[in-house]
Amino acid sequence: MPAVDIPHHQKGDFLVDYEEKVFEDVKAEPGEKALVTFHTVAFEGSIGLVNLLQATRLLRKGFETSVLLYGPGVTLGVQRGFPRLGDAAFPGHQNFNDQLAKFMSEGGKVYCCRFALQALYGHGEASLMEGIRPIGPLDTLDLILLHRKAGAFILDTWTV
Repeated sequence: MPAVDIPHHQKGDFLVDYEEKVFEDVKAEPGEKALVTFHTVAFEGSIGLVNLLQATRLLRKGFETSVLLYGPGVTLGVQRGFPRLGDAAFPGHQNFNDQLAKFMSEGGKVYCCRFALQALYGHGEASLMEGIRPIGPLDTLDLILLHRKAGAFILDTWTV
C-alpha cells in the first residue's frame, strides 16, 4: 500500500484562495428590484438558508429586494422554538427566523401566502414572524409578474 506522508491540515490553514474575486462587484442601479421566491420546506436542505443569505446580499448590493414564501416556503416564516417560541432547541434551530429578521431589519420585504399557511400547514397569521406581510393566493403570481414587468432579477427557489 502506498504511504501517505503529507502532514494533516491544521486549524487556521487555508485550503483555497478565498480572496480572489474573478468577476466585477455588481451593484444595483437606482430603482432596480429583486425577488427571491421560496417553494421549499424549512430544514429539508440548504437552499432555504442559502437563498435567504442571497436575498440579504442582493439587498446590500442596492436592489429593492422582496422575498415570497409560498407553498412549503411558508414554513420558513413561522415563529419557532422549543420549549418556548424563540428558544433554540439545537444549534441552527433559529437560522431561518434570524436571517429573515436581519433581512427585514435592513429594509427587505417578506410576503407569505395565506392559503399555504392555513390550508397546507395549519397555521394562522399569528404564527408568522412580525414584519411578514400575508397575501392571498392570487397575489403570489401577481407579485412575481409585477417584478417581471419591472425588469427585476428573480431567483426562484424550489425543492422537489
